[in-house]
Amino acid sequence: MAETEATLLRQFPLFLPQNRAKTVYEGFISAQGRDFHLRLLLPKDLQLRNARLLCSWQLRTVLNGYHHVVQQRMQQSSDLVSFMMELKMILEVALKNKKEPHVLSPPPKFYSGLIGEIRTLGWDKLVSVDPCFSTIKLKADVSGREHLITVKLKAKYPAESPDCVVDFPVPFSVSWTPQSSLISIYTQFLAAVESLKTFWDVMDEIDEKTWVLEPEKPTRSATARRIVLGNNVSINIEVDPRHPTMLPECCFLGADHVVKPLGIRLSRNIHLWDPENSLLQNLKDVLEIDFPARAILEKSDFSMDCGICYAYQLDGAIPDQVCDNSQCGQSFHYICLYEWLRGLLTSRQSFNIIFGECPYCSKVSKLFVTFHKTVPSFQ
Repeated sequence: MAETEATLLRQFPLFLPQNRAKTVYEGFISAQGRDFHLRLLLPKDLQLRNARLLCSWQLRTVLNGYHHVVQQRMQQSSDLVSFMMELKMILEVALKNKKEPHVLSPPPKFYSGLIGEIRTLGWDKLVSVDPCFSTIKLKADVSGREHLITVKLKAKYPAESPDCVVDFPVPFSVSWTPQSSLISIYTQFLAAVESLKTFWDVMDEIDEKTWVLEPEKPTRSATARRIVLGNNVSINIEVDPRHPTMLPECCFLGADHVVKPLGIRLSRNIHLWDPENSLLQNLKDVLEIDFPARAILEKSDFSMDCGICYAYQLDGAIPDQVCDNSQCGQSFHYICLYEWLRGLLTSRQSFNIIFGECPYCSKVSKLFVTFHKTVPSFQ
């Protein structure tokens, strides 16, 4: 008896006795990732053939048509464990054979209407359409750039607004009425693309005329760029897509003796910023530098790899911690440097600062650890 109870608990841990006499069991039986509530009432002699099975309405619905099979197994099973195992098998089969309600296909008018809308737009605007005509991808060529919009039609189209997916740096919402169509969506899409033209002009100029470290393959929605300024020093900018020629958020990355003068120049020359000029030209003016292009900046002039793991990419991160020694300037991943300094017997820590030697020049430097982000900063 004890062995049977242990097996029952192991196989059905959510189905438990509710009294000492173990004449009442209640809980859940699981099948295909779903849990179904049931209650089993046994007579005093614990014989299954005289038991009563109470099911939740969900379980009754699934087992509809299988009641005689369940009753038969209850009459013939040797013990409760056997019955529960057989009940689970029946439930698995019932779930597998249960057919989903048939969804009627849209009438021919639905398809002819969509084809007419696409014809009006122009077949050259169509990129793809799925066999069910529920997902339509369109394109627009504006200022030499191709922009895509994916329109996902709902069952009640056009009474119900479709979902639209675009690669924009700002939210894109469609104004929709039951009289709207693909043409109205495309018109709003073109207007949104035109409103972001200046932003993409700014970003394209940066991508073409500077060495962008991150992102390696920027999307049209990307608003940030990390740009090389020189040997192991870079600037990360965050551009406002609504006001792309205004001063962006700037963060300098590199050795302290190189970064500080850049920050001073930015503060000193910020009055020179002219929204009528391009963002890149303004950055050149206020920082008093020329941005090196990747084509002319040799790899030897900009150490790409981490000085500890000898890799460039590490879990999506690139080396952004630089030794402050002007004669060294080696870059590291912050995680690599953090682990290196933690492993040195000569390193010491004071609050969130770790003091230790640079792996290359042995100069004692500081590693600032921001605990809420677990991101160290090396100076």
